[in-house]
Amino acid sequence: MTARYHIGFGPEDVQGIDTVLLCGDPDRATRIANEHLTFERTLSTHRGLHSHIGVTPGGRRVIAATSGMGAPSTSIVVNELAQVGVRHILRIGTSGSLQEHVKPGSVVITRAALCRQGAAEDIAPTGYPAAASPFWTMALAGAAKARGLDWHVGITASVDTFFEGQERADTSFNKHLLRRNRGMLDEYRALRVLNMEMESGTLFKLASVYGIGAGTVCAIIAARVQSEAVEQDLIARTERAAIQVAVEAVDSIDPAWLDASHRW
Repeated sequence: MTARYHIGFGPEDVQGIDTVLLCGDPDRATRIANEHLTFERTLSTHRGLHSHIGVTPGGRRVIAATSGMGAPSTSIVVNELAQVGVRHILRIGTSGSLQEHVKPGSVVITRAALCRQGAAEDIAPTGYPAAASPFWTMALAGAAKARGLDWHVGITASVDTFFEGQERADTSFNKHLLRRNRGMLDEYRALRVLNMEMESGTLFKLASVYGIGAGTVCAIIAARVQSEAVEQDLIARTERAAIQVAVEAVDSIDPAWLDASHRW
């Protein structure tokens, strides 16, 4: 038995499976496996890093797994997933929008990330691109379009902290933000950044360095142009839409793109 220390399973447990639907919330990973896939079995719940095997409507066996919250945990999980043979990772996240036209209830497909993450500095230099696989980006966009969703493709800001690093003072215990974090949202809006989250920048650098295909689709559940609050009534519906986009991208991607997405 060669289970990896953190994720709790080894290559012999996932033979023939090369794709992971990855999310920060362990309960979301379980919902993906039970509600959007034909559930096969649970791989592990070790350290709260839930992972399950399921089958897409198109017949592809995939892993639904959690990365935990934030880039350091993501870096551990992605490294160990690569060790067991995974070659494609689609992140399904939740996010706040930074632009007026990106409304709560929509989905954002990330083509590249503005990466302000310490974990990424251990993977590649600061100037190394944090870019999604163009093939998975196209597949995700095609799936969102086919579903008739309000969807957007663009740049995502990935940061390490939920409160200070996302210029939250109203809902944070800490009301005194560092100078570099004040005015951040206005600056990012002017740079045409669509949304903000905590994992994709490091995921994309990991994927490029490791030779893995990676993409991200985020459910927009907050409008940061208006407030810091999450729109609770939208979470379940918008999360479901983002999951459906990822599952359908797995089923619809051109096999030639799939082969190329970890060799670009």
